[in-house]
Amino acid sequence: MYFRSKPAEEHRDVPVADGERWEDLVAHWKRREDSKTKRAEVQRSYVVSVVHGKDVFPKAREREILALARAQGDNVVGQELCRLRTPDPRALFRKGMANRIAAEASRCGANTLLVDALLTPSQTRNLEDFTGLAVRDREAVILNVFQRHARTRKARIQVEIAHLQYLRPRIRGLGLEMDQQAGGIVGSRGPGETASELLARQLDSRLAALRKAFVQVSHEAEMQRKQRSTCRRIALVGYTNAGKTTLMNGLTNATLSAADQPFETLDTTSRCLSRHGGDVLLSDTVGFIRDLPERLFASFESTLAEITNASLLAIVVDIADREHEAHLAETENVLQRLGATNIPRFYIFTKADKCSFYPTRWKQRMLSCGAPHAALCAQDSDALDVLREALLTEARRDQVIRTVEIPYHATEATNIVHSQCRVLAAESQARGMCFRIQADARWLASIEAALERSAR
Repeated sequence: MYFRSKPAEEHRDVPVADGERWEDLVAHWKRREDSKTKRAEVQRSYVVSVVHGKDVFPKAREREILALARAQGDNVVGQELCRLRTPDPRALFRKGMANRIAAEASRCGANTLLVDALLTPSQTRNLEDFTGLAVRDREAVILNVFQRHARTRKARIQVEIAHLQYLRPRIRGLGLEMDQQAGGIVGSRGPGETASELLARQLDSRLAALRKAFVQVSHEAEMQRKQRSTCRRIALVGYTNAGKTTLMNGLTNATLSAADQPFETLDTTSRCLSRHGGDVLLSDTVGFIRDLPERLFASFESTLAEITNASLLAIVVDIADREHEAHLAETENVLQRLGATNIPRFYIFTKADKCSFYPTRWKQRMLSCGAPHAALCAQDSDALDVLREALLTEARRDQVIRTVEIPYHATEATNIVHSQCRVLAAESQARGMCFRIQADARWLASIEAALERSAR
């Protein structure tokens, strides 16, 4: 019995030695993809937005996938909207529709077909065979956008883990020549390890190393969160590109990048919101999106923990977007998945100046379900000052204002006052200091306990 094999010349550029570095394998993969798609520095993408059943806002979905394509650096040369009643399990589209899409993409000069759907590895391969184009699904596009915008070490590790998990079942999509085995008579020697098996093993090794590094980074982030446990924390959450970072800059005088594109912010950033005392922190978090891949949700679980540990959720809604109700519903679904349904809410309706009709109070109450809310333009400094005070009031709502007299020798109680409480007023007296403070009930109990110990 013989093993069939292609000529050896076709295997010379395939790294097969165990000693090859991971970077060499990735470089080979990129060279093969480049030669397959014959792409220039910028991909020329033909975007197909897929709508199942009766979608109320099909154009909104189309705008969203176009924004994602441009955010990953593609040159969109054409687009179309396809309604599918029964998706084909083999390639999503029927062969006739796939051929028509391929012809239109070729006419536009595209070298990549971008499909706004979650495709299985077999569907991706079959669609590439039907169209002759490199195919990217919605998850691949979101991963590419995340990869471009990841700046910190933690974010880069998270994105690479999700990317390799996406890549693992798609190794065979590299081509059949990756799996050709050496010829020979049975019994002389084994067929050996195929290049795709080697690449799979290298992927698993890389994933194991990344997970180990991620545990260390997550531990450091957890230590930072514990150090901030004494502060009240407000988390800005909402749909991607709703204006969270713009609000963050306006409320805290930060200078974070706030470009008008999806997932500009991946890394959680915290700034002091209160001008005096520093007892309230405002955190900008990664945005949500519909059909968020499960592996991305799992990879960013530790980053999303900033939301579950918050004292107040400031839910940001782009009120000028026609699909703002669907975006708000998706935000609520993600918060429910995170187990953050019991955290107090404050709804912020941004870009009110871009609305054709300014949102009425009834509309705001309906969307916020009776929770505290505000509608404003992020460039209005007066409105930002009012919003800042409203957020501080809500964050401190469960705090108590007390007046305490602390003797000069009770240094432990004085340290608690200055480190864990907001000092509203302080007056020096003959026997000690008189503080008017705002703090949680547990810190007031700690101060009383420290005073009892100092009195012994």
